[in-house]
Amino acid sequence: MPLQFQLRSLSSSNSSFLISKLSINFLTHRLCRSMATTTSSAEPTLSPSNTRVGWIGTGVMGRSMCSHLIKAGYTLTVFNRTLSKAQPLLDMGAHVAHSPQAVAAQSDVVFTIVGYPSDVRSVLLDPSSGALAGLRSGGVLVDMTTSEPSLASEISSSAAAKGCAAIDAPVSGGDLGARNGTLAIFAGGDESVVNRLNPLFSLLGKVNYMGGPGRGQFAKLANQITIASTMVGLVEGMVYAHKAGLDVALFLKAISTGAAGSKSLDLYAARILKRDFEPGFFVNHFVKDLGICLKECQNMSLALPGLALAQQLYVSLKAHGEGNLGTQALILALERLNNVSLESSVTASAPAS
Repeated sequence: MPLQFQLRSLSSSNSSFLISKLSINFLTHRLCRSMATTTSSAEPTLSPSNTRVGWIGTGVMGRSMCSHLIKAGYTLTVFNRTLSKAQPLLDMGAHVAHSPQAVAAQSDVVFTIVGYPSDVRSVLLDPSSGALAGLRSGGVLVDMTTSEPSLASEISSSAAAKGCAAIDAPVSGGDLGARNGTLAIFAGGDESVVNRLNPLFSLLGKVNYMGGPGRGQFAKLANQITIASTMVGLVEGMVYAHKAGLDVALFLKAISTGAAGSKSLDLYAARILKRDFEPGFFVNHFVKDLGICLKECQNMSLALPGLALAQQLYVSLKAHGEGNLGTQALILALERLNNVSLESSVTASAPAS
Protein backbone atom coordinates (compact mmCIF):
# COMPACT_ATOMS: atom_id res chain seq x y z
CA MET A 1 0.00 0.00 0.00
CA PRO A 2 1.44 3.42 -0.89
CA LEU A 3 2.70 5.42 2.11
CA GLN A 4 0.47 8.39 1.21
CA PHE A 5 -2.62 6.19 1.31
CA GLN A 6 -1.53 4.61 4.63
CA LEU A 7 -1.07 8.05 6.19
CA ARG A 8 -4.44 9.24 4.88
CA SER A 9 -6.11 6.08 6.26
CA LEU A 10 -4.41 6.48 9.64
CA SER A 11 -5.40 10.13 9.79
CA SER A 12 -9.00 9.23 8.98
CA SER A 13 -9.03 6.52 11.63
CA ASN A 14 -7.60 8.86 14.28
CA SER A 15 -10.17 11.51 13.38
CA SER A 16 -13.00 9.04 13.81
CA PHE A 17 -11.55 7.97 17.13
CA LEU A 18 -11.21 11.55 18.31
CA ILE A 19 -14.74 12.40 17.19
CA SER A 20 -16.12 9.34 18.96
CA LYS A 21 -14.20 10.21 22.13
CA LEU A 22 -15.42 13.80 22.04
CA SER A 23 -18.99 12.59 21.54
CA ILE A 24 -18.77 10.25 24.51
CA ASN A 25 -17.27 12.98 26.72
CA PHE A 26 -20.01 15.42 25.65
CA LEU A 27 -22.80 12.93 26.33
CA THR A 28 -21.28 11.99 29.70
CA HIS A 29 -21.06 15.67 30.64
CA ARG A 30 -24.69 16.27 29.62
CA LEU A 31 -25.86 13.19 31.57
CA CYS A 32 -24.00 14.26 34.72
CA ARG A 33 -25.39 17.77 34.43
CA SER A 34 -28.90 16.37 33.97
CA MET A 35 -28.58 14.10 37.00
CA ALA A 36 -27.23 16.96 39.12
CA THR A 37 -30.10 19.22 38.07
CA THR A 38 -32.67 16.51 38.80
CA THR A 39 -31.14 15.82 42.20
CA SER A 40 -30.94 19.49 43.17
CA SER A 41 -34.49 20.29 42.02
CA ALA A 42 -36.15 17.25 43.61
CA GLU A 43 -38.56 18.20 46.38
CA PRO A 44 -37.64 16.75 49.78
CA THR A 45 -40.08 14.22 51.21
CA LEU A 46 -42.49 15.90 53.62
CA SER A 47 -41.77 14.98 57.23
CA PRO A 48 -42.20 16.45 60.72
CA SER A 49 -38.65 17.82 60.50
CA ASN A 50 -39.25 19.97 57.41
CA THR A 51 -43.01 20.64 57.21
CA ARG A 52 -45.20 22.85 59.39
CA VAL A 53 -48.90 22.08 59.10
CA GLY A 54 -51.86 24.40 59.61
CA TRP A 55 -55.47 23.33 60.10
CA ILE A 56 -58.65 25.40 59.84
CA GLY A 57 -61.84 23.74 61.15
CA THR A 58 -61.63 21.40 64.14
CA GLY A 59 -65.18 20.04 64.24
CA VAL A 60 -66.33 16.42 64.33
CA MET A 61 -64.08 15.38 61.43
CA GLY A 62 -61.24 17.87 61.68
CA ARG A 63 -60.45 17.20 65.33
CA SER A 64 -59.80 13.49 64.75
CA MET A 65 -57.83 14.16 61.57
CA CYS A 66 -55.61 16.67 63.34
CA SER A 67 -54.86 14.19 66.11
CA HIS A 68 -53.22 11.81 63.62
CA LEU A 69 -50.86 14.55 62.43
CA ILE A 70 -49.90 15.51 65.99
CA LYS A 71 -49.26 11.86 66.92
CA ALA A 72 -47.03 11.54 63.84
CA GLY A 73 -44.89 14.41 65.19
CA TYR A 74 -45.96 17.30 62.95
CA THR A 75 -45.98 20.83 64.33
CA LEU A 76 -49.63 21.84 64.02
CA THR A 77 -51.22 25.29 64.21
CA VAL A 78 -55.03 25.39 64.32
CA PHE A 79 -57.84 27.90 63.95
CA ASN A 80 -61.49 27.36 64.80
CA ARG A 81 -64.20 29.97 65.26
CA THR A 82 -65.27 28.25 68.50
CA LEU A 83 -62.01 27.90 70.41
CA SER A 84 -63.37 25.30 72.84
CA LYS A 85 -63.66 22.80 69.96
CA ALA A 86 -59.91 23.05 69.43
CA GLN A 87 -59.02 22.64 73.12
CA PRO A 88 -58.45 18.83 72.97
CA LEU A 89 -55.87 19.46 70.23
CA LEU A 90 -54.17 22.21 72.22
CA ASP A 91 -53.94 19.75 75.11
CA MET A 92 -52.12 17.38 72.70
CA GLY A 93 -49.57 20.07 71.81
CA ALA A 94 -51.10 21.98 68.91
CA HIS A 95 -50.63 25.75 68.68
CA VAL A 96 -53.55 28.13 68.24
CA ALA A 97 -53.82 31.05 65.82
CA HIS A 98 -56.52 33.69 65.84
CA SER A 99 -57.18 33.92 62.11
CA PRO A 100 -56.75 31.76 58.99
CA GLN A 101 -54.14 34.27 57.82
CA ALA A 102 -52.14 33.74 61.03
CA VAL A 103 -52.35 29.95 60.59
CA ALA A 104 -50.91 30.17 57.08
CA ALA A 105 -48.12 32.54 58.13
CA GLN A 106 -46.82 29.76 60.40
CA SER A 107 -47.40 26.85 57.99
CA ASP A 108 -46.09 25.22 54.82
CA VAL A 109 -49.28 23.23 54.17
CA VAL A 110 -52.71 24.46 55.31
CA PHE A 111 -55.72 22.12 55.50
CA THR A 112 -59.30 23.32 55.71
CA ILE A 113 -62.46 21.39 56.53
CA VAL A 114 -65.31 23.79 57.25
CA GLY A 115 -69.07 23.89 56.65
CA TYR A 116 -70.17 25.65 53.48
CA PRO A 117 -68.66 27.06 50.27
CA SER A 118 -69.09 30.55 51.71
CA ASP A 119 -66.93 29.48 54.67
CA VAL A 120 -64.30 28.07 52.31
CA ARG A 121 -64.18 31.33 50.37
CA SER A 122 -63.90 33.34 53.57
CA VAL A 123 -61.15 31.34 55.30
CA LEU A 124 -59.05 30.92 52.15
CA LEU A 125 -59.59 33.92 49.89
CA ASP A 126 -60.49 36.86 52.14
CA PRO A 127 -57.84 39.44 51.18
CA SER A 128 -57.10 40.50 54.75
CA SER A 129 -57.81 37.48 56.97
CA GLY A 130 -57.78 34.50 54.58
CA ALA A 131 -55.12 31.79 54.56
CA LEU A 132 -53.82 32.61 51.07
CA ALA A 133 -53.00 36.14 52.24
CA GLY A 134 -50.61 34.70 54.84
CA LEU A 135 -49.11 31.83 52.83
CA ARG A 136 -45.52 32.12 51.61
CA SER A 137 -44.58 31.35 48.02
CA GLY A 138 -44.35 27.58 47.59
CA GLY A 139 -47.00 26.88 50.22
CA VAL A 140 -49.96 24.56 49.63
CA LEU A 141 -53.66 24.88 50.47
CA VAL A 142 -55.64 21.65 50.85
CA ASP A 143 -59.40 22.08 51.10
CA MET A 144 -61.12 18.95 52.43
CA THR A 145 -64.57 20.54 52.67
CA THR A 146 -67.24 19.24 50.30
CA SER A 147 -67.68 22.34 48.18
CA GLU A 148 -68.34 23.63 44.67
CA PRO A 149 -66.02 22.48 41.87
CA SER A 150 -65.96 25.99 40.39
CA LEU A 151 -64.74 27.41 43.72
CA ALA A 152 -61.97 24.78 43.83
CA SER A 153 -60.80 25.94 40.40
CA GLU A 154 -60.90 29.58 41.52
CA ILE A 155 -58.82 28.81 44.62
CA SER A 156 -56.30 26.92 42.47
CA SER A 157 -55.92 29.88 40.10
CA SER A 158 -55.59 32.37 42.97
CA ALA A 159 -52.95 30.21 44.65
CA ALA A 160 -50.96 29.81 41.43
CA ALA A 161 -50.94 33.59 40.92
CA LYS A 162 -49.13 33.87 44.27
CA GLY A 163 -46.63 31.10 43.51
CA CYS A 164 -48.51 28.61 45.69
CA ALA A 165 -50.57 25.48 44.99
CA ALA A 166 -54.08 24.40 45.95
CA ILE A 167 -55.59 20.92 46.08
CA ASP A 168 -59.28 20.10 46.52
CA ALA A 169 -59.40 16.93 48.61
CA PRO A 170 -62.86 16.25 50.11
CA VAL A 171 -63.23 13.06 52.11
CA SER A 172 -65.70 10.25 52.73
CA GLY A 173 -65.93 7.88 55.67
CA GLY A 174 -67.61 9.90 58.40
CA ASP A 175 -66.49 10.34 61.97
CA LEU A 176 -65.42 6.68 62.23
CA GLY A 177 -63.16 6.98 59.19
CA ALA A 178 -61.68 10.18 60.60
CA ARG A 179 -60.97 8.54 63.96
CA ASN A 180 -59.44 5.43 62.40
CA GLY A 181 -57.46 7.22 59.69
CA THR A 182 -59.29 5.28 56.98
CA LEU A 183 -60.98 8.08 55.03
CA ALA A 184 -61.36 7.97 51.26
CA ILE A 185 -59.73 11.16 49.95
CA PHE A 186 -60.70 12.48 46.49
CA ALA A 187 -57.92 14.76 45.24
CA GLY A 188 -58.04 17.28 42.42
CA GLY A 189 -55.22 19.54 41.22
CA ASP A 190 -51.60 19.12 40.16
CA GLU A 191 -50.78 15.42 40.44
CA SER A 192 -47.15 16.08 41.42
CA VAL A 193 -48.34 18.20 44.37
CA VAL A 194 -50.81 15.47 45.42
CA ASN A 195 -47.97 12.92 45.32
CA ARG A 196 -45.74 15.21 47.38
CA LEU A 197 -48.51 15.51 50.01
CA ASN A 198 -48.93 11.75 50.30
CA PRO A 199 -46.99 11.46 53.62
CA LEU A 200 -49.69 13.69 55.14
CA PHE A 201 -52.64 12.14 53.30
CA SER A 202 -51.55 8.62 54.31
CA LEU A 203 -52.05 9.52 57.98
CA LEU A 204 -55.70 10.38 57.25
CA GLY A 205 -56.71 7.63 54.81
CA LYS A 206 -56.24 6.63 51.18
CA VAL A 207 -55.82 9.35 48.56
CA ASN A 208 -57.37 8.86 45.13
CA TYR A 209 -56.16 11.23 42.41
CA MET A 210 -59.17 12.24 40.29
CA GLY A 211 -57.70 14.84 37.88
CA GLY A 212 -57.22 18.60 37.67
CA PRO A 213 -58.64 21.34 39.90
CA GLY A 214 -62.27 20.69 40.87
CA ARG A 215 -62.17 16.99 40.00
CA GLY A 216 -61.86 15.99 43.64
CA GLN A 217 -65.07 17.90 44.35
CA PHE A 218 -66.89 16.30 41.41
CA ALA A 219 -65.89 12.85 42.70
CA LYS A 220 -67.09 13.66 46.23
CA LEU A 221 -70.44 14.92 44.92
CA ALA A 222 -70.90 11.66 42.98
CA ASN A 223 -70.07 9.86 46.23
CA GLN A 224 -72.78 11.82 48.07
CA ILE A 225 -75.34 10.98 45.37
CA THR A 226 -74.54 7.29 45.84
CA ILE A 227 -74.80 7.52 49.63
CA ALA A 228 -78.09 9.45 49.52
CA SER A 229 -80.00 6.75 47.68
CA THR A 230 -78.31 4.01 49.71
CA MET A 231 -79.49 5.66 52.93
CA VAL A 232 -83.04 5.91 51.61
CA GLY A 233 -82.95 2.20 50.74
CA LEU A 234 -81.58 1.29 54.16
CA VAL A 235 -84.23 3.11 56.19
CA GLU A 236 -87.06 2.01 53.87
CA GLY A 237 -85.96 -1.60 54.32
CA MET A 238 -85.93 -1.15 58.08
CA VAL A 239 -89.41 0.41 58.14
CA TYR A 240 -90.74 -2.38 55.90
CA ALA A 241 -89.19 -5.10 58.09
CA HIS A 242 -90.72 -3.48 61.18
CA LYS A 243 -94.16 -3.22 59.59
CA ALA A 244 -93.94 -6.87 58.50
CA GLY A 245 -93.35 -7.89 62.11
CA LEU A 246 -89.73 -8.94 61.71
CA ASP A 247 -87.06 -8.53 64.36
CA VAL A 248 -85.31 -5.59 62.71
CA ALA A 249 -81.92 -6.29 64.32
CA LEU A 250 -82.07 -9.91 63.14
CA PHE A 251 -83.12 -8.75 59.66
CA LEU A 252 -80.17 -6.33 59.42
CA LYS A 253 -77.73 -9.02 60.50
CA ALA A 254 -79.14 -11.37 57.88
CA ILE A 255 -78.74 -8.93 54.99
CA SER A 256 -75.39 -7.49 56.03
CA THR A 257 -73.38 -10.23 54.28
CA GLY A 258 -75.59 -10.39 51.19
CA ALA A 259 -76.07 -8.13 48.20
CA ALA A 260 -77.92 -5.57 50.36
CA GLY A 261 -74.89 -5.08 52.59
CA SER A 262 -73.30 -1.62 52.43
CA LYS A 263 -71.01 0.76 54.25
CA SER A 264 -74.08 2.78 55.25
CA LEU A 265 -75.56 -0.32 56.88
CA ASP A 266 -72.29 -1.04 58.69
CA LEU A 267 -71.94 2.53 59.96
CA TYR A 268 -75.51 3.49 60.76
CA ALA A 269 -77.88 0.53 61.24
CA ALA A 270 -76.85 -0.14 64.84
CA ARG A 271 -76.99 3.56 65.66
CA ILE A 272 -80.52 3.79 64.26
CA LEU A 273 -81.66 0.83 66.36
CA LYS A 274 -80.18 2.48 69.46
CA ARG A 275 -81.86 5.79 68.54
CA ASP A 276 -78.36 7.26 68.47
CA PHE A 277 -78.59 10.31 66.21
CA GLU A 278 -75.34 11.95 67.28
CA PRO A 279 -73.72 13.43 64.18
CA GLY A 280 -70.91 11.64 62.43
CA PHE A 281 -72.01 13.91 59.61
CA PHE A 282 -74.63 16.63 60.07
CA VAL A 283 -77.98 16.58 58.27
CA ASN A 284 -77.43 20.32 57.60
CA HIS A 285 -74.17 19.61 55.80
CA PHE A 286 -75.66 16.72 53.83
CA VAL A 287 -78.50 18.96 52.66
CA LYS A 288 -75.82 21.44 51.55
CA ASP A 289 -73.94 18.71 49.66
CA LEU A 290 -77.05 17.40 47.91
CA GLY A 291 -78.04 20.96 47.01
CA ILE A 292 -74.66 21.43 45.30
CA CYS A 293 -75.21 18.12 43.50
CA LEU A 294 -78.59 19.29 42.19
CA LYS A 295 -77.07 22.61 41.07
CA GLU A 296 -74.36 20.75 39.15
CA CYS A 297 -77.01 18.45 37.64
CA GLN A 298 -78.84 21.51 36.36
CA ASN A 299 -75.61 22.80 34.81
CA MET A 300 -75.17 19.42 33.10
CA SER A 301 -78.84 19.06 32.06
CA LEU A 302 -78.84 15.84 34.06
CA ALA A 303 -81.94 14.29 35.68
CA LEU A 304 -81.29 12.24 38.84
CA PRO A 305 -84.68 11.64 40.50
CA GLY A 306 -83.27 9.49 43.31
CA LEU A 307 -81.01 12.36 44.34
CA ALA A 308 -83.92 14.82 44.28
CA LEU A 309 -86.06 12.53 46.46
CA ALA A 310 -83.32 11.99 49.02
CA GLN A 311 -82.62 15.72 49.20
CA GLN A 312 -86.29 16.46 49.90
CA LEU A 313 -86.43 13.87 52.68
CA TYR A 314 -83.37 15.40 54.31
CA VAL A 315 -84.81 18.89 53.90
CA SER A 316 -87.87 17.64 55.82
CA LEU A 317 -85.57 16.83 58.77
CA LYS A 318 -84.32 20.43 58.72
CA ALA A 319 -87.94 21.62 58.69
CA HIS A 320 -88.51 19.68 61.91
CA GLY A 321 -85.47 21.29 63.57
CA GLU A 322 -83.32 18.16 63.17
CA GLY A 323 -80.55 19.62 61.03
CA ASN A 324 -77.90 19.14 63.70
CA LEU A 325 -78.56 15.42 63.99
CA GLY A 326 -76.52 12.83 62.10
CA THR A 327 -77.55 11.64 58.63
CA GLN A 328 -78.87 8.38 60.13
CA ALA A 329 -81.78 10.49 61.45
CA LEU A 330 -83.34 9.94 58.02
CA ILE A 331 -85.27 7.13 59.73
CA LEU A 332 -87.33 9.84 61.49
CA ALA A 333 -88.61 11.17 58.18
CA LEU A 334 -89.75 7.71 57.06
CA GLU A 335 -91.33 7.00 60.43
CA ARG A 336 -93.33 10.21 60.22
CA LEU A 337 -94.48 9.45 56.67
CA ASN A 338 -95.81 6.06 57.79
CA ASN A 339 -96.92 6.90 61.34
CA VAL A 340 -94.71 4.17 62.81
CA SER A 341 -91.78 4.09 65.18
CA LEU A 342 -89.02 1.50 65.24
CA GLU A 343 -88.31 2.51 68.82
CA SER A 344 -91.26 0.44 70.07
CA SER A 345 -90.11 -2.75 68.35
CA VAL A 346 -86.54 -2.32 69.57
CA THR A 347 -87.74 -1.75 73.14
CA ALA A 348 -90.05 -4.75 72.96
CA SER A 349 -87.30 -7.09 71.71
CA ALA A 350 -84.67 -5.87 74.19
CA PRO A 351 -83.83 -8.44 76.89
CA ALA A 352 -85.05 -7.70 80.39
CA SER A 353 -82.36 -6.30 82.66
